[in-house]
Parts: sequence; C-alpha cells; structure tokens
Amino acid sequence: MDTPTAILVSAAAELRENTFDDISYRSLGDAVGVSERTVYRQFPTRSHLLEGLAGWIETTEFPLPAFVTIPEFRAAARARFTAFDASPAFAFVCARAASISPTGESEPTFLTRTIEAMIETAHPSVNARDRRRVSAVMRYFASAQFWARMRTGFEMSAPEISDVFDRTVGLAVDRFSTMSRTPR
Repeated sequence: MDTPTAILVSAAAELRENTFDDISYRSLGDAVGVSERTVYRQFPTRSHLLEGLAGWIETTEFPLPAFVTIPEFRAAARARFTAFDASPAFAFVCARAASISPTGESEPTFLTRTIEAMIETAHPSVNARDRRRVSAVMRYFASAQFWARMRTGFEMSAPEISDVFDRTVGLAVDRFSTMSRTPR
C-alpha cells in the first residue's frame, strides 16, 4: 500500500473512535510509521486531508451501484442512503468535504458525466446546458451532503430521505418530458 493510501486508511480507522477534528497528523504518522512531516507532504492542509479521506471513503465504503437508467439511478441512491445510515460518521465526513472549496481540479466528476449520459439517452431532445444543470441537481440529491442535511435538519431516516430524493428526481424527469413536448 502506498503512503497516501496508508494515511487515509489510518484516518478512517481513527474516525471509528474520534471526530475528524480530533485526528492529528502526528497520530497518522505514528500509525503508518512515517514522520508527521511526511503526512504534511501528502496532505498539506486539513482540507486536503478531508477531501482525500472523503474520496477514499466514497470509493471504499459507499460506492454507488452501477446504473444506466433513471430507475436504476434511483435504486442506487436509495441503497447509498441506507449505507450512509449504517456508517454515519463516514457519511458526515463525506458531507463535510463536499462543503469545502475543492483542493484539486474542478472537472466534472465521473458521476456527473454518467448522469448526463443517462439523461441524454432517456431524453435526447434536451439541450446540453439543461442536461448539465439537472445532472448537478441529481448528483447533489444523491450525495452524502444532502443525506446529512436531511438527517440533521429534519431527523429523517434513509427511507424518508429516499422518498424526498425520488420525488425530486420525478419532478426533474417530468420537467424533461414537458420540455420535449413544448416548442421553443
């Protein structure tokens, strides 16, 4: 395992007993067997560490099941909300990371491109700008950040959050149907 991954694995292990704010670079270095300075080289700021940890958690703990159609996307998001409920400490780290300014490139994510392709296949008459806008909305509503807001702000469970998500996606899909029938 490479050093950055080992640091992230160690940070995830510490999350099982501490909050993100209680994780120190020194403890990560000690756990991995490297100096605190090496940890700083890999993750120069706490934002870098948070973003790296959230990406690692998303990939290992909350991978979005494959989807091609809108119903499959809905099912994948519902499964993810259930996984968030099962590991809330990890989900809250992902949500927190989504609220900071990105430290890396801001190119559209694989998930955004996949949602755009799904919409283009299901609704080929919708223009690229509207596809991009609705893809961003759908991505947000399938995110840990949305889950965390519903969980803390409204004390909702995964099934309740899934219902809100389904209604939102339904409204977006209905809008596409209206757009393709309405001449511009």
